[in-house]
Amino acid sequence: MSLPDGISAFSIFLAIAAVGFLFLILSFMFGEIFGHGDVGAHGGDVHGDTHGIGFFNTRVVSVFITAFGGFGAIGVHLGYSTEIATLIGLVGGAVFGAIIYLFASFLFSQQASSGTLVGDLVGLTAEVSVAIPKGGLGQVRCSLGENVIEKLARTADGEGIPANTTVKIESIAGETLLVRRIG
Repeated sequence: MSLPDGISAFSIFLAIAAVGFLFLILSFMFGEIFGHGDVGAHGGDVHGDTHGIGFFNTRVVSVFITAFGGFGAIGVHLGYSTEIATLIGLVGGAVFGAIIYLFASFLFSQQASSGTLVGDLVGLTAEVSVAIPKGGLGQVRCSLGENVIEKLARTADGEGIPANTTVKIESIAGETLLVRRIG
């Protein structure tokens, strides 16, 4: 493989490593901007938020590019041909990219969320904290795990319910709970 005069394979591999490293630094500084194109991330909710890290995450790709350039430059420096140095770079990039992917996946799996889904409330009992007038809206309070949740509520049958009454959450209409008095 012939290169233009004055440009060596070593300098090309170093340039690739430098571009990958620069992109890695930018992805750490502005990760939220670059992270929205995370191809291959696991799952997703109704808001389109992904739950996990994709193999083509910007940080994983930038580590791959940096390692590819670095290992390719090492291969050229050791006297291997450009083709062999490219293979060395690919293997080094794949190994380091996989390490970052596995480490990031581990870190992501350790995250906890205190958020609750409104659908988790169906079937639970709650207490009316603000009286629900006939045909109107009130408010109920219930516990879900260690969280106390207060939501707007109306009765499923349209009747009023005074404050401090125990109710059962039957369903959800938008962000409003439909409840029925117990007993």
